[in-house]
Amino acid sequence: MNKEKIAILVDSGTDVPAELMEQYHMYMIPLKIIYSNREYIDKVDITPEEIYDKLPTEIPGTSLPDGETITAIFDQIKADGYEKVLAITISSGLSGTYNVVRLIAEQQTSLETYILDTKNIGIGAGFSAIQAAKWLEDGLDWQTVINQLETLVKQTKVFFNVATLEYLQKGGRIGLVASILGTALKLNPIISCNEEGIYYTVAKARGRKKSLDKTVALIKERVGNAQVFNLAVAHGAAEEEAHAMEERLRQEFPQVQQLYFGQISPALVVHTGPGLLGVGVQILEA
Repeated sequence: MNKEKIAILVDSGTDVPAELMEQYHMYMIPLKIIYSNREYIDKVDITPEEIYDKLPTEIPGTSLPDGETITAIFDQIKADGYEKVLAITISSGLSGTYNVVRLIAEQQTSLETYILDTKNIGIGAGFSAIQAAKWLEDGLDWQTVINQLETLVKQTKVFFNVATLEYLQKGGRIGLVASILGTALKLNPIISCNEEGIYYTVAKARGRKKSLDKTVALIKERVGNAQVFNLAVAHGAAEEEAHAMEERLRQEFPQVQQLYFGQISPALVVHTGPGLLGVGVQILEA
C-alpha cells in the first residue's frame, strides 16, 4: 500500500499504457503538438493516426506544456491529498520537459518532490514509472524507491527501428545518428539512447527484416542470464509487425515477467514518422 501518499507524475512521452495509468492513478503532463493553424494536446485531442494522415501536407512541431499547465497538475495532486510527487520524464537530452518540471517542482512548498531523468524515450522511460508504482504498492518507502529507480535507469534500454530518418532530421532530434547513405543502401539503423540520453546508432542492418533480427539479438545480449526482467514492444503505424515481434519475444524469452505492448504517443510520432518498431528491455534482477 502507498502509505506515504506518493503520487506518480509522468509526461505523455513516457508512453505508459493507458490501462496502467488508470490502475496506478498516475498523473500526466501532456506535450503539445503544433500545426500552423492550431495546437493539440498530446494523447488528449489528437491521435497518432491523425498525425500520419496529415504528414504528407505538414510535419508539425512539438513543445513542452506551459508552466501554468504543469503548476495546475501539481495543485491537483495536492488537492487529491498527496504529500509527495515522484515525477518521471523522458530524457533531458531529447526534451526540455525534465528541466521545466524540476523548476516548477522546486516551487512546491507543501509537496516533497523528486524528478527522475530516465535518459530514455517512450516506453523506455515508462518502464520506470510502472516499476515505481509496483514498488509503492509493495510498500517500499520513498527513499528506497528513489534509490532503486536511479539504478534501474542504467538497466533499461529501448532499441527502435524507423522506416526513414527524415522525421528525426526535420525535428532536430537526430542526435548522434548519422544519416549518410542510409537510404541509398537500404541500411536500417537501430537507434537507442546513450548514457546522456541522446539518440545514437547501435547497429545497422540491410533491410527491415535483418534489422529486426538484429534488434532481437541485442535484447538477448542485454538480458544475458538475468533472472527477472520486463520487455515491451512499441510501434508507430506498424501494428502487424509489432504483434509478430511480441509473439517472437514470448517464444524467445518465455521467462519474461511482463511484456508490455502499445502504440507510441502522437508527440513521438511527429519525430519518427510511420513505421516505427521499438523493443524495450528492463533488467530488474541480474
